[in-house]
Amino acid sequence: MADEDKITGTGQIKDKLIRTKEAWAREGRLLTGSVGDPTRDRLPPGQREVKDWPVLDMGYQPTIPNHLWRLTIDGLVTTPLTWTHADFMAQPQVDLVTDIHCVTQWSRYDNHWNGITSAHVLALVQPKPAAKHVIFHSYDGYTTNVALDVFAAPDVLLAHSWEGAPLTKEHGGPVRIMIPRFYFWKSAKWIKRIEFSAEDKPGFWEVRGYHNTADPWKEDRYSGPEAPEPIFPNPDI
Repeated sequence: MADEDKITGTGQIKDKLIRTKEAWAREGRLLTGSVGDPTRDRLPPGQREVKDWPVLDMGYQPTIPNHLWRLTIDGLVTTPLTWTHADFMAQPQVDLVTDIHCVTQWSRYDNHWNGITSAHVLALVQPKPAAKHVIFHSYDGYTTNVALDVFAAPDVLLAHSWEGAPLTKEHGGPVRIMIPRFYFWKSAKWIKRIEFSAEDKPGFWEVRGYHNTADPWKEDRYSGPEAPEPIFPNPDI
């Protein structure tokens, strides 16, 4: 079978990198103790502006041909669905300009995105009243979680393009989540499944000492408890 007929990937999970970031959480690295005001401050506490877009992941980058990409949206919804890439691109598209903020202290201003809004997704699947949380599942085995009201914000996208070009594999293509109001680990790359849940399900970094809400203006980098023994994800290919 040719590579274009299957999902492959490059690299491998970086155990040392993950353990280092767990140690940062235990030690409170990078914290300034400041609180910002998003109505006044463009740059959150402890951040620095960069012009490039650093590539950060767990070491494994899935290669997902568009014709093999699928997105399932399920859980506590009235109308679960699974999209092909063609289905996704047939949805109403919007352009949005946002800043992004990484927990490793870099921020990048004025990013131009194209994709579909979370509001459009919500209108299609109709979450049930019991749904309070949204869990993102990625092709590399990564997960992260947000409250339903966070996902429903008007600036949340399922993004397929950045600066007028399709998202590269390194930055989460074909499709990634984009939640600009929170640290960027909440904006899952290589999205495969969006699960609506009554219960919160802390994701990969959240169970390793990183804050559940991830608000950069409150400097919610870490939650405090010591990280558990690592359980490294298996890329779901």
